[in-house]
Amino acid sequence: MANKREFKKYVDALGASVIDEMVSSYYNVKGADRDKIAQAMETVLGAIGKAKCNANVYFDRGPAAFADMKEYAKAKADFFKALFNKIETEFSEEVNQSLKLFNEALPAEERERNKALANA
Repeated sequence: MANKREFKKYVDALGASVIDEMVSSYYNVKGADRDKIAQAMETVLGAIGKAKCNANVYFDRGPAAFADMKEYAKAKADFFKALFNKIETEFSEEVNQSLKLFNEALPAEERERNKALANA
């Protein structure tokens, strides 16, 4: 990710897209398990909040802790790269878990229809 702002926009956009699909199915798919869909939506919303909150971290070492500015800049860039990779991995795992729960909540014929649309 380029920076905190872009990362938060990515998390919001992906989360909103997933939630939109879940809400649509919650209200429009006959025979769907609404409790499971609601639980899946809660998981996604929690993942969004957690990822955005965890992105509000600052590099806690100043330039004085390093031999020169080049070393400081490299350490800071490495810190944020590792941080955002970790947060993104955790966010993706939580969203994937909620999507599995969401798919379990759908009737078999709806899952087959979704697979056909995805493969088209």
